[in-house]
Amino acid sequence: MKHIGWRERLFKSTRGKILELLWTRERTVNELAEELRLTDNAVRAHLATLERDRLVSQSGMRPGVRKPHTTYALGTEAEQLFPKAYGRLVSLLMSIFSRQIKPRNLRAGMRAAGRAVAQEHLHELEGKTRQQRIDAALCILKELGGAAAFREEDGRDFIYGNGCPIAAATANHAEACLLAESLLAKIIGLPVRERCIRGAAPSCRFELQTKSARVQSDS
Repeated sequence: MKHIGWRERLFKSTRGKILELLWTRERTVNELAEELRLTDNAVRAHLATLERDRLVSQSGMRPGVRKPHTTYALGTEAEQLFPKAYGRLVSLLMSIFSRQIKPRNLRAGMRAAGRAVAQEHLHELEGKTRQQRIDAALCILKELGGAAAFREEDGRDFIYGNGCPIAAATANHAEACLLAESLLAKIIGLPVRERCIRGAAPSCRFELQTKSARVQSDS
Protein backbone atom coordinates (compact mmCIF):
# COMPACT_ATOMS: atom_id res chain seq x y z
CA MET A 1 0.00 0.00 0.00
CA LYS A 2 2.85 2.38 0.74
CA HIS A 3 4.21 1.81 -2.77
CA ILE A 4 0.80 2.55 -4.31
CA GLY A 5 0.51 5.79 -2.31
CA TRP A 6 3.96 6.88 -3.42
CA ARG A 7 3.09 6.16 -7.04
CA GLU A 8 -0.15 8.16 -6.85
CA ARG A 9 1.68 11.11 -5.30
CA LEU A 10 4.33 10.96 -8.01
CA PHE A 11 1.83 11.18 -10.85
CA LYS A 12 0.11 14.15 -9.24
CA SER A 13 3.40 16.04 -9.28
CA THR A 14 4.98 17.90 -12.21
CA ARG A 15 7.60 15.19 -12.59
CA GLY A 16 4.88 12.59 -12.73
CA LYS A 17 3.10 14.54 -15.46
CA ILE A 18 6.37 14.66 -17.42
CA LEU A 19 6.64 10.88 -17.14
CA GLU A 20 3.08 10.43 -18.36
CA LEU A 21 3.75 12.67 -21.37
CA LEU A 22 6.91 10.73 -22.22
CA TRP A 23 4.99 7.47 -21.87
CA THR A 24 2.91 8.59 -24.83
CA ARG A 25 5.90 9.54 -27.00
CA GLU A 26 9.34 11.15 -26.98
CA ARG A 27 9.32 14.93 -26.48
CA THR A 28 11.66 17.90 -26.43
CA VAL A 29 12.05 20.44 -23.62
CA ASN A 30 9.99 22.96 -25.62
CA GLU A 31 7.17 20.48 -26.14
CA LEU A 32 7.07 19.55 -22.46
CA ALA A 33 7.12 23.20 -21.45
CA GLU A 34 4.20 23.98 -23.76
CA GLU A 35 2.15 21.02 -22.51
CA LEU A 36 2.78 21.82 -18.85
CA ARG A 37 2.76 25.63 -19.23
CA LEU A 38 6.18 25.92 -17.61
CA THR A 39 9.38 27.68 -18.60
CA ASP A 40 12.06 25.73 -20.43
CA ASN A 41 14.40 26.12 -17.45
CA ALA A 42 11.80 24.71 -15.06
CA VAL A 43 11.36 21.66 -17.30
CA ARG A 44 15.13 21.18 -17.56
CA ALA A 45 15.41 21.18 -13.77
CA HIS A 46 12.78 18.45 -13.47
CA LEU A 47 14.38 16.43 -16.28
CA ALA A 48 17.76 16.64 -14.55
CA THR A 49 16.28 15.07 -11.42
CA LEU A 50 14.44 12.40 -13.42
CA GLU A 51 17.63 11.60 -15.36
CA ARG A 52 19.54 11.24 -12.10
CA ASP A 53 16.98 8.68 -10.95
CA ARG A 54 17.12 6.93 -14.34
CA LEU A 55 13.43 7.59 -14.89
CA VAL A 56 14.18 9.63 -18.02
CA SER A 57 16.97 9.50 -20.59
CA GLN A 58 17.99 11.46 -23.67
CA SER A 59 16.81 9.51 -26.69
CA GLY A 60 17.94 11.48 -29.73
CA MET A 61 17.94 14.76 -31.61
CA ARG A 62 15.23 16.52 -33.61
CA PRO A 63 15.92 19.28 -36.19
CA GLY A 64 15.07 22.80 -35.01
CA VAL A 65 14.93 26.27 -36.54
CA ARG A 66 18.26 27.38 -35.04
CA LYS A 67 19.74 24.16 -33.68
CA PRO A 68 18.74 20.54 -33.06
CA HIS A 69 16.63 19.81 -30.00
CA THR A 70 17.30 16.91 -27.65
CA THR A 71 14.41 14.46 -27.26
CA TYR A 72 13.66 12.65 -24.01
CA ALA A 73 12.08 9.26 -23.38
CA LEU A 74 11.31 7.08 -20.39
CA GLY A 75 14.35 5.51 -18.75
CA THR A 76 14.83 1.92 -17.64
CA GLU A 77 13.66 2.57 -14.07
CA ALA A 78 10.35 4.04 -15.27
CA GLU A 79 9.02 0.80 -16.72
CA GLN A 80 7.86 -0.43 -13.31
CA LEU A 81 5.67 2.65 -12.90
CA PHE A 82 3.36 1.83 -15.78
CA PRO A 83 0.98 -1.10 -16.17
CA LYS A 84 2.31 -4.05 -18.10
CA ALA A 85 0.27 -6.87 -19.61
CA TYR A 86 1.42 -10.36 -20.37
CA GLY A 87 3.97 -9.79 -23.12
CA ARG A 88 6.21 -12.68 -22.09
CA LEU A 89 3.27 -15.05 -21.89
CA VAL A 90 2.06 -13.97 -25.34
CA SER A 91 5.59 -14.46 -26.69
CA LEU A 92 5.71 -17.98 -25.26
CA LEU A 93 2.30 -18.88 -26.66
CA MET A 94 3.20 -17.54 -30.10
CA SER A 95 6.45 -19.51 -30.09
CA ILE A 96 4.44 -22.66 -29.44
CA PHE A 97 1.72 -21.85 -31.95
CA SER A 98 4.23 -20.90 -34.66
CA ARG A 99 5.65 -24.42 -34.53
CA GLN A 100 2.25 -26.05 -34.78
CA ILE A 101 0.29 -24.00 -37.31
CA LYS A 102 1.00 -22.35 -40.64
CA PRO A 103 2.22 -18.73 -40.61
CA ARG A 104 -0.84 -17.50 -42.51
CA ASN A 105 -3.12 -19.15 -39.96
CA LEU A 106 -1.20 -17.53 -37.12
CA ARG A 107 -1.57 -14.12 -38.74
CA ALA A 108 -5.27 -14.75 -39.31
CA GLY A 109 -5.64 -15.69 -35.66
CA MET A 110 -4.05 -12.46 -34.46
CA ARG A 111 -6.32 -10.42 -36.72
CA ALA A 112 -9.34 -12.31 -35.43
CA ALA A 113 -8.30 -11.59 -31.84
CA GLY A 114 -8.06 -7.88 -32.59
CA ARG A 115 -11.49 -7.84 -34.18
CA ALA A 116 -12.93 -9.71 -31.20
CA VAL A 117 -11.61 -7.06 -28.80
CA ALA A 118 -12.99 -4.30 -31.01
CA GLN A 119 -16.39 -5.99 -31.25
CA GLU A 120 -16.93 -5.41 -27.54
CA HIS A 121 -16.84 -1.64 -28.12
CA LEU A 122 -18.64 -1.22 -31.45
CA HIS A 123 -22.04 -0.59 -29.86
CA GLU A 124 -20.58 2.54 -28.25
CA LEU A 125 -19.44 3.96 -31.59
CA GLU A 126 -22.67 4.11 -33.57
CA GLY A 127 -23.09 7.54 -35.13
CA LYS A 128 -19.64 8.70 -33.99
CA THR A 129 -17.41 10.86 -36.17
CA ARG A 130 -14.04 9.76 -37.49
CA GLN A 131 -12.19 11.75 -34.84
CA GLN A 132 -14.41 10.36 -32.08
CA ARG A 133 -13.63 6.86 -33.27
CA ILE A 134 -9.90 7.65 -33.25
CA ASP A 135 -10.19 8.99 -29.70
CA ALA A 136 -12.04 5.83 -28.68
CA ALA A 137 -9.30 3.69 -30.21
CA LEU A 138 -6.64 5.55 -28.21
CA CYS A 139 -8.61 4.97 -25.01
CA ILE A 140 -8.95 1.25 -25.74
CA LEU A 141 -5.20 0.92 -26.29
CA LYS A 142 -4.61 2.68 -22.97
CA GLU A 143 -7.02 0.32 -21.23
CA LEU A 144 -5.04 -2.61 -22.62
CA GLY A 145 -1.87 -1.29 -20.96
CA GLY A 146 -0.27 0.84 -23.65
CA ALA A 147 -0.23 4.53 -24.50
CA ALA A 148 -1.02 6.01 -27.88
CA ALA A 149 -1.36 9.35 -29.64
CA PHE A 150 -2.75 10.46 -33.00
CA ARG A 151 -0.44 12.49 -35.24
CA GLU A 152 -0.60 13.90 -38.75
CA GLU A 153 2.64 13.87 -40.74
CA ASP A 154 3.07 15.05 -44.33
CA GLY A 155 -0.60 14.62 -45.07
CA ARG A 156 -0.71 11.12 -43.58
CA ASP A 157 -2.38 10.01 -40.35
CA PHE A 158 -0.62 7.85 -37.79
CA ILE A 159 -1.26 6.38 -34.38
CA TYR A 160 1.94 6.15 -32.37
CA GLY A 161 2.27 4.08 -29.23
CA ASN A 162 4.70 3.57 -26.38
CA GLY A 163 4.74 1.02 -23.60
CA CYS A 164 3.30 -1.71 -25.82
CA PRO A 165 1.78 -4.33 -23.47
CA ILE A 166 2.99 -7.18 -25.68
CA ALA A 167 6.37 -5.73 -26.70
CA ALA A 168 8.09 -8.90 -25.45
CA ALA A 169 6.14 -10.82 -28.08
CA THR A 170 6.44 -8.38 -31.00
CA ALA A 171 10.24 -8.35 -30.78
CA ASN A 172 10.35 -11.94 -32.03
CA HIS A 173 6.88 -12.32 -33.51
CA ALA A 174 6.01 -9.41 -35.77
CA GLU A 175 2.61 -10.93 -36.47
CA ALA A 176 1.57 -10.02 -32.91
CA CYS A 177 1.22 -6.41 -34.12
CA LEU A 178 -1.62 -7.55 -36.38
CA LEU A 179 -3.81 -7.77 -33.28
CA ALA A 180 -3.62 -4.00 -32.79
CA GLU A 181 -3.80 -3.37 -36.53
CA SER A 182 -7.12 -5.17 -36.93
CA LEU A 183 -8.46 -3.72 -33.66
CA LEU A 184 -7.77 -0.17 -34.84
CA ALA A 185 -9.22 -0.83 -38.29
CA LYS A 186 -12.44 -2.17 -36.78
CA ILE A 187 -12.82 0.66 -34.26
CA ILE A 188 -11.91 3.53 -36.60
CA GLY A 189 -13.66 2.11 -39.65
CA LEU A 190 -10.71 2.58 -42.00
CA PRO A 191 -8.01 0.24 -43.29
CA VAL A 192 -4.95 0.43 -41.02
CA ARG A 193 -1.38 -0.55 -41.89
CA GLU A 194 1.08 -1.69 -39.23
CA ARG A 195 4.44 0.09 -39.53
CA CYS A 196 5.96 -0.69 -36.13
CA ILE A 197 9.63 -0.39 -35.19
CA ARG A 198 11.02 -3.43 -33.40
CA GLY A 199 14.23 -4.23 -31.56
CA ALA A 200 15.81 -2.98 -28.36
CA ALA A 201 13.62 0.15 -28.33
CA PRO A 202 10.30 -0.89 -29.92
CA SER A 203 7.84 1.75 -31.04
CA CYS A 204 4.31 1.14 -32.26
CA ARG A 205 3.20 2.94 -35.40
CA PHE A 206 0.02 2.41 -37.41
CA GLU A 207 -0.94 4.33 -40.51
CA LEU A 208 -4.58 5.09 -41.20
CA GLN A 209 -5.08 4.28 -44.85
CA THR A 210 -7.20 7.15 -46.11
CA LYS A 211 -8.06 7.21 -49.81
CA SER A 212 -5.19 9.58 -50.65
CA ALA A 213 -2.70 7.52 -48.64
CA ARG A 214 -3.76 4.30 -50.40
CA VAL A 215 -3.35 5.91 -53.82
CA GLN A 216 0.12 7.16 -52.84
CA SER A 217 1.22 3.76 -51.52
CA ASP A 218 -0.06 2.02 -54.66
CA SER A 219 1.74 4.40 -57.04
